[in-house]
Amino acid sequence: MPPIENVSDTARWIAAYRATESERPDAIFHDPFARRLAGTHGEEIVATLPRAQESSWALVVRTKVFDEIVLERVRRDDIDLVLNLAAGLDTRAWRLDLPRTLRWVDVDLPGILNYKTDMLRDETPRCAYEAITADLTDASVRDALFTQLGASASRVLVITEGLLVYLEESQVQELARALHAASSFRWWLTDLSNHKLLELLEKQWGATLSRGNAPMKFAVDHPESFFEALGWRVVELHSALVEAHRLKREMRMGWFTRWMLRISPAKQAEEIRRMSMFTVLERIE
Repeated sequence: MPPIENVSDTARWIAAYRATESERPDAIFHDPFARRLAGTHGEEIVATLPRAQESSWALVVRTKVFDEIVLERVRRDDIDLVLNLAAGLDTRAWRLDLPRTLRWVDVDLPGILNYKTDMLRDETPRCAYEAITADLTDASVRDALFTQLGASASRVLVITEGLLVYLEESQVQELARALHAASSFRWWLTDLSNHKLLELLEKQWGATLSRGNAPMKFAVDHPESFFEALGWRVVELHSALVEAHRLKREMRMGWFTRWMLRISPAKQAEEIRRMSMFTVLERIE
């Protein structure tokens, strides 16, 4: 049996990374629920997936940067609803210092979302929390949900963490258009890979993820032009490599990568910086 049997298992995988980071004496974030949510299955994925341990830095850095952006945007932009799509085992509604009046809605498939809410049933969220089970690949279900939630709020931050890479390009385009159709959806926080990284990930994990029905598919080299055509403007773009250095969570031989960036031609260096990106998109009216 493969360590990853479906795309929802990737949530257990990432939860195991969050658990390990949280248990470090110098942890850059604390998720007291991660070990419980990851369970033995999450630990097994990390133990058996090729080079999973040495790849943890990227997901740890993503978690921290997303934490920072969510807190900043909620406080600065008077956001009244955070819509977390394909929420998986994310626990920000329980662990971040969020306003009590903020609404936080997690959306995901029933199996993984019901598992999370059951595991956390005795814990108190920091804000007004709601879980909605839905298949976001069903356009009619997705559009009805966006219409309903969009009408109930005025300043919405949408999160798609770890989702887009598992979609076809056409599905990403459809999702972007559907989000733009809700006028109160003002900001969109997501992570992106370029084609160079997708090629590396395919060599490293492609066969395992494909056997588990979770192949990585989507990459974009120039998110500015790609998303602008769909009604979204890039207003923040954070390189995972740069953020990893700031947070002291670089990959093995990270110093060498930084040296290569300094001596490489500008175009090549920018391609390397953009291998993994954390991006805030703003709605174009």
